[in-house]
Amino acid sequence: MFAKATPSRDKFFTVLTRANDGAEARLGLVVSKKGAKLAVQRNRVKRIIRESFRHSTAELAGLDFVVLAQPAASKAENKILFDSLAQHWRRCRPASKGEMPAGSKQDG
Repeated sequence: MFAKATPSRDKFFTVLTRANDGAEARLGLVVSKKGAKLAVQRNRVKRIIRESFRHSTAELAGLDFVVLAQPAASKAENKILFDSLAQHWRRCRPASKGEMPAGSKQDG
């Protein structure tokens, strides 16, 4: 997954995207103990990622995602994390199909 993936990165997350053979979107999560010491923090970040993904699955069909949480994610407010993930989902959709929107950049 990591070798042929298209990355999208910001202060809170690194999202790796790759086309899959199925019709459904799939999600993988990486929230390390190094970045979020307490299980409560790690679980909150994972819940936010899953919820954001669930709201976007219709537009993300046929793609695999691995979301790696950065240490800043454990301290950020929920709304900021949802907004960050929404940007990643928008960036990854066209990038995974080989078309990049004009004027967009990968690490914003």
